[in-house]
Amino acid sequence: MEVTVESTGTLERRMRVELPLAPIEQQVDSRLKSVGRTAKIKGFRPGKVPAKVVRQRYGKQVREEVLNEVLQQSYSAAVTQEKLNPASGPTIETEADNGKTFAFTATFEIMPEVELKDLEKIKIKKPEVTISDEDVDAMLMNLRKQKATWEEVDRHSADGDRVVIDFVGKLKGEAFPGGEGKNYPVVLGAGQMLPDFEKGLLGVKAGDETTFKVRFPKQYHADELAGKKADFTINVHRVEAEILPELNDEFAKAFSVVDGGIERFTKDVRENMDREAEQKIKGDLREQVMNALLESHPLDIPQALKHQEMQSLQREAMRRMGVENAEQAPPLDDFAAAAEKRVALGLLLRQVIVDKELTVDKAMIRVHVEELCAGYENAEDMANMYMSNPQVMQQIEPIVVEQQAIEWIIENGKTKEKKISFKEYMNAPAS
Repeated sequence: MEVTVESTGTLERRMRVELPLAPIEQQVDSRLKSVGRTAKIKGFRPGKVPAKVVRQRYGKQVREEVLNEVLQQSYSAAVTQEKLNPASGPTIETEADNGKTFAFTATFEIMPEVELKDLEKIKIKKPEVTISDEDVDAMLMNLRKQKATWEEVDRHSADGDRVVIDFVGKLKGEAFPGGEGKNYPVVLGAGQMLPDFEKGLLGVKAGDETTFKVRFPKQYHADELAGKKADFTINVHRVEAEILPELNDEFAKAFSVVDGGIERFTKDVRENMDREAEQKIKGDLREQVMNALLESHPLDIPQALKHQEMQSLQREAMRRMGVENAEQAPPLDDFAAAAEKRVALGLLLRQVIVDKELTVDKAMIRVHVEELCAGYENAEDMANMYMSNPQVMQQIEPIVVEQQAIEWIIENGKTKEKKISFKEYMNAPAS
């Protein structure tokens, strides 16, 4: 077997393989003899069909089968011989039969060589989040607002009230799409309407009719309204005050906490806040590590892997959107940048795992599974069920070992802790 390899791109390789034809023809002859022993052809007894007839009937098919097998075997042998690591299946072109040799050309991309360096120099900022009693009180207030009721009041509206109105908006005297509503509830101060609109509803009473101007933002989603001023006429049906439930055992029962009452509920709230913060910290650290890896280790990635990842991301998007018709799928090119990042990170983290000889940590798998099940009442039973399911473990183990690689970098890199309050941290905009 003669093999030659040439580079036709950064990662693309063109490999030509040439084999003597005689041994292949011997395989064809041997296969035809085997076929002749069992072939059933009209006019001949089984096992008595002349070789010439067998070749006429099955020769082309058998030869194609043998050539296909030889091609696959020789391709694999050539790749191993040349120490190549294909990133995907090859494109094969066979050459014309010259009567002496069988030759083909395989074109494919190889995996890039990943050489990690200076992982210990990666800088990480680790948030140290503190949850104060005030943070817990604020969370309890949010939960009370979720269970709030509204009671009609006979007074002028104030911040925090709900005003139920009819409204009609006009631009230069003409109504516009979306500018009209009936029995529409507006909570003042909640930011559900434009600032000028909510300001116009402060100090109104049931039965009032008023008109005021509202300026739309320059970046408003409706181009015909962006930066314009419209006149809104309002009819007030009623003003309602928010009635918050008391913080007591009955309130706890509304959130399915029966045993332990409000004390247990408050403890659960703090624990949930702690879990939320820990999850956000883990995500932030992961993002920092991944960005640092990409910045310090730029990679050429196989386009075949990028295309596969683009298709995977497109399918994920279709599932989220509830789209089944491929014609309605988001454009594939929309996922190019995210796919390139995912593939590069996968290659880099895989190399960390290899270089640092990381093996999957069973204890970390258990922690990961328990985090997945934390929100369920029968969390422990679900965790045990997942742990005993080989298919689930097959999906979780790669995630966990990648997390181990990230944690290795965090532990061995230049990590600096920064204290921050729960409120400030959880309300911080995504970076």
